[in-house]
Amino acid sequence: MTHHENLKIIAFVGLPGAGKSTAVDYLTRKGYPKVYFGGVVLDAMDKAGLEHTEKNERTFREELRAKEGKDFVVNRIVEQIRNLADAGQHRIVADGLYTWTEYKTLKRAFPGELTVVAVVAPKHLRYHRLTQRPVRPLTEQEASERDWAEIEHLEKGGPIAIADFYIGNSDNVDHFYQQIDEVVEHLGFNR
Repeated sequence: MTHHENLKIIAFVGLPGAGKSTAVDYLTRKGYPKVYFGGVVLDAMDKAGLEHTEKNERTFREELRAKEGKDFVVNRIVEQIRNLADAGQHRIVADGLYTWTEYKTLKRAFPGELTVVAVVAPKHLRYHRLTQRPVRPLTEQEASERDWAEIEHLEKGGPIAIADFYIGNSDNVDHFYQQIDEVVEHLGFNR
């Protein structure tokens, strides 16, 4: 295991509708490579030749957890980050860090290199966005249930609570991007 000088990883965390995907997309459009937690299961399904249905995905995820342990996703992500760094990529965006366990694993693997940025927005605004989104819109009731489930079962609150930076996304998108730019600049991510 080589230590990579000057490696910097930004992980965006937040509850549904806060704007994590918007933040990730903004940086990937600038050319930063990303590792995608949600893609780990889908990639493994592709390799196994399985169709991406919700049922297949759930079954397959449970099989992987049984075979490789419940932190299999984050272990694959650590591997992907190391591969990118070995290939000369030293600025990496992590998309989809959710659980406290994943946070601890990444923090141990990349102690000085990981910065966690929480994207926050008032609940009423997040719920409104979730009812309006084109893909898989949620009712306010579903949005509330999703929040509770993610906090209780995915331990999603921990990484948000302990984040290094907070970016508010309750204004216009330009102000949101400006705050991301400030964090990126502060971290020396663009050097």
